[in-house]
Amino acid sequence: MYDVLIIGGGFSGSAIARELSKYNAKIAVLEKTEDICEGTSKANTALAHGGFDAKPGTLKAKLNVQGNKMMDKLTKDLNIPFERNGALVLCFDEKDIPKLEELKERGEKNGVPGLSIINQEELRKLEPNITDDAVAALLCESAGIICTFTLNFALAENAYENGVEFFFNTAVEGFTKKEDRWIVHTNNGDYEAKAVVNAAGVYADELHNMVSSKKHSITPRRGQYFLMDKQVGDTVKRTVFQLPTKFGKGIVVTPTVDGNLLIGPTAEDIEDKEGVDTTKEGLDEIMEKSKMTLKSFPYGSVITSFSGLRAHDEEDDFVVEEVEDAEYFFDALGIESPGLTSSPAIGLMMANLIRDKLNLQEKDNFKETREGLPLTNRMTPEEHKALIEKDSSFSKIICRCEMITEGEIVAAIHSPLGGKTLDGLKRRVRAGAGRCQGGFCSPKVIEIISRELNIPQEEVMKNNSNSKIILGRTKE
Repeated sequence: MYDVLIIGGGFSGSAIARELSKYNAKIAVLEKTEDICEGTSKANTALAHGGFDAKPGTLKAKLNVQGNKMMDKLTKDLNIPFERNGALVLCFDEKDIPKLEELKERGEKNGVPGLSIINQEELRKLEPNITDDAVAALLCESAGIICTFTLNFALAENAYENGVEFFFNTAVEGFTKKEDRWIVHTNNGDYEAKAVVNAAGVYADELHNMVSSKKHSITPRRGQYFLMDKQVGDTVKRTVFQLPTKFGKGIVVTPTVDGNLLIGPTAEDIEDKEGVDTTKEGLDEIMEKSKMTLKSFPYGSVITSFSGLRAHDEEDDFVVEEVEDAEYFFDALGIESPGLTSSPAIGLMMANLIRDKLNLQEKDNFKETREGLPLTNRMTPEEHKALIEKDSSFSKIICRCEMITEGEIVAAIHSPLGGKTLDGLKRRVRAGAGRCQGGFCSPKVIEIISRELNIPQEEVMKNNSNSKIILGRTKE
């Protein structure tokens, strides 16, 4: 029997698993998909929000600010790309400057450091490519950009290295409460645990409602994005928001930590919890609203579009607690934006609740750091040369857009909780994430996966067991 079963391998589930792995306990993560970071956590704006937007007194505000402060040590310990590039909220009418002041005061109540209002002249010096219509801005120096995927993988890998078990393609179908345990029924059989953590993203309401008379309702809120080529990655240096106007909340323009430019998201409440398609209407909306921020939209530099879902709970706040009428069942529910930023604090808060409930004791051999993958584009020429002398596969370029070598792909396949699909490797080492979006390297990556996992190329999937790429050979 497990001490704790965590349902969901996204930011929250992985952060909770890592924090709990500091204690002497038998812990497992049940993930319904093929890999870590396949659900709600997969697609977002990849920001470490400052915390000025959340309503003071809410759990969102508290955990956003706490999570932001935890990012420096966490990203250093786990070798995660992170940059405090700062954020701006643009104001387009002098009559709206008091609204910027309100945001600043809200942020100060939340404990956000480094907030100031800057005028048009100062704004031009910081960001020369923003529209001349912007008359002032709120500057938040503590905001940052981060690699969404590496954060999720690093939290999960570190938990795994500290003894947490992971079960993939394992979907929860129901619960039975015995006197001293929960029986978790899945498509792969039953699991037993003293405590259960529900971190199931947009499905967290459905799992909660199986065990409690107090119901929750989560609405999938779709956000669509454009990702731009690195040639325009320096269009802005900071993350640029728009002050909400009578025309809506606006969109975000931000550099990514890998050097691209990201524009979005939309905010559409939909019914389908798997509805991650993009639409002409949504993408047109992004282009139209981005003109309020940028002097010109870089049409010719779009390399892909995508969408993700936010788990919006009707109570409009995070829920991190033991369920009142289901003892030893814990919710991490309604974790929408700023869920990424808050995830380290959510993990800590939940782990403390469970530690006290189960009287867990700290282990003395917790491994706090993670080495991560040997990524050559983050190495000095001397470091890369030394690596090639040990293993020549680190000189063989497979992905020409991102300059990813065979050695990096092989290392990612054999890493803790290693990638087994095209998308899994794309998120770990960026093979296929560049300008051609895998048009050149995908066949070569399929060959490498097939060889390293000793499976036919026809069994290499894009992202799950229903996503075949090769259906057969034309000359057989």
